[in-house]
Amino acid sequence: MAQWQVEETLKQDQFGRVERLSSGDCEVLRRVACGSRIPLSGLIARILMRRERRALVALEGLEGVPREVTDLEARRTPSMNSAVPADRDVLLRSWQAGAPLHRADALPEDYFELLDELVHEMHAHGVCHNDLHKEQNLVVGLDGRPALIDFQLASVHAQRGRIYASRVRDDLRHLQKHRRRYTRDGRGPQGTDVSCGVGHGVRRSPLAAAWRRFGKPVYNFFTRRVLGTRDGEERRESAGPWPRWTPPVGPRATDS
Repeated sequence: MAQWQVEETLKQDQFGRVERLSSGDCEVLRRVACGSRIPLSGLIARILMRRERRALVALEGLEGVPREVTDLEARRTPSMNSAVPADRDVLLRSWQAGAPLHRADALPEDYFELLDELVHEMHAHGVCHNDLHKEQNLVVGLDGRPALIDFQLASVHAQRGRIYASRVRDDLRHLQKHRRRYTRDGRGPQGTDVSCGVGHGVRRSPLAAAWRRFGKPVYNFFTRRVLGTRDGEERRESAGPWPRWTPPVGPRATDS
């Protein structure tokens, strides 16, 4: 079997790095939660990594969601800086081929309907993504169907109580915001109703409103001023270019 090697570093910040590894025809994504010289950055990175692992385990087998990969050689393959990651800092997941929503050149006419269904399935497994406002976390697969990535902020709910319901509502609200943005002002297929979709009419939850007013300014200060990062700014420009619409692809064969 071919040895693993790091093909590229997709992201590097104060929490660690994200790398694409390959071995023959196989590709995986490796998150290295090593932190930086900033105090507590490694601890925070590992907490986020554990959240992602827990969500991926809960969603095992759901099409459109990466799966955790166990491969000792891939875990210990040196990075481009020749450093060998510590086992406790590594999460491996399957590679999700495709383009993030804001970089996609084309969208099937049923993309957002299929995305609604995928998120409903995720919620049925007791998982809320909690970071769907970022276009880069919504993937347009090679077959045109949607996929979800980056579960670092995801929550897994054994009990379907008020907190779960609040986070479900916020996930759905973000879906509707993306749908509106990509279909309003004549951008969508002919006859598109921008008022449809699972998130239509869903208002921001009290928890989300409190976060927006009090928590987000603190978060932005910490990430931008202290850590020197600007998380979440990737977004398709309002001036476009906007993706062209292609015929519907329908659900996966395994979904029917």
